[in-house]
Amino acid sequence: MPTATFAGTPVDTNDEGFFTDPDQWTEAMAPELARAADIDELTDRHWQVIRFMRKEYAEKGTGPTVRLLGKASGVSVKELYQLFPKAPAKTAARIAGIPKPRGCI
Repeated sequence: MPTATFAGTPVDTNDEGFFTDPDQWTEAMAPELARAADIDELTDRHWQVIRFMRKEYAEKGTGPTVRLLGKASGVSVKELYQLFPKAPAKTAARIAGIPKPRGCI
């Protein structure tokens, strides 16, 4: 199993770079994960999505899809694509330290 180091802490990841154990994630890791996704700074809106992703994963065992994010996170789908370009659910999941949501390619 691959390992990566974020904020000085080694974590287990899968071949795509997603955390295999979300409990290894800390908020201190998020800015570094964001920079790796070409997001220079995490705003309050980014954090709103990241925290929503983690909450959904904790409750349901999978991260939400873009459609659910747009309906339930308080951030529109259009804004999700501005905050997390290209693949919002996948990128936000990686930054949030949770496995790739079902349905993401």
